[in-house]
Amino acid sequence: MSESLRMPARKARAAAKSPMAMPSSFIWTRRVFLTLLTGFVLIPVYVMVSSSLKPLADVTGKFRWLPSGLTIRPYIDIWSTVPLAKYFMNSLIVAVSATVCSVVVAVFAAYAVSRYSFRGKRVFTVTVLSTQMFPGILFLLPLFLIYVNIGNATGIALFGSRGGLILTYLTFSLPFSIWMLIGYFDSVPRDLDEAALVDGCGPLGALFRIVVPAAIPGIVAVAVYAFMTAWGEVLFASVMTNDATRTLAVGLQGYSTLNDVYWNQIMAASLVVSVPVVAGFLLLQRYLVAGLTAGAVK
Repeated sequence: MSESLRMPARKARAAAKSPMAMPSSFIWTRRVFLTLLTGFVLIPVYVMVSSSLKPLADVTGKFRWLPSGLTIRPYIDIWSTVPLAKYFMNSLIVAVSATVCSVVVAVFAAYAVSRYSFRGKRVFTVTVLSTQMFPGILFLLPLFLIYVNIGNATGIALFGSRGGLILTYLTFSLPFSIWMLIGYFDSVPRDLDEAALVDGCGPLGALFRIVVPAAIPGIVAVAVYAFMTAWGEVLFASVMTNDATRTLAVGLQGYSTLNDVYWNQIMAASLVVSVPVVAGFLLLQRYLVAGLTAGAVK
């Protein structure tokens, strides 16, 4: 064997004996752990997909890993068993509106805290962060009473309306959004703002032309968080909505009746309603990871 062919083998053995090389036991342990974790994640997805393609009799009977017959009928019936299209539209309107409002308010609030000094600044930031310590159910009864009293006093129907549900979701998403954007705006050098001011931009011009483009990953992370919070929330949606404004998270309960539970349609509807969130997450994953990392560092 020539010397040129022996060199790679020697380098491989040297790398294997290097103190920095991972031991084989660690490598195999990692492989086993990742395999188990993958199975833990994919097996429920497989059960959901296979159940959505079975007739109801097969789903309610003895479970089989390999379906005896496949049908797409559940994906057709989900639209007529319950008004899924109406629930889908309600969820889309509420989630998008809550996301837009949360991002707009958080950008202005975080920019003010990051760039300006004012009395009560520390108290404001601590208060915003401390709201995340309380469970959501703690605010359910107070918000219900506030909405009912506002409706009785002014005639503005917040209870049972999309607007009331949007305001409710803002109470959850805004504190986290403001807190995370403060850390991200702090990572943007102030010299850029000063250069923009020298060039003739005002504070708003510096915000929208300099800071916002530099903070796109953080803003995307805030938007994804706000959308996912509003899209899958159940507790407040079950109390603050009625038949006309019911969202998907609550509307899926309609597949369970007094006589039967349409498990195959529930699985099919769950897969259909998760498509927007999964697709958006995959498309924005790069920005989401960067935004969350920057917010955590700060």
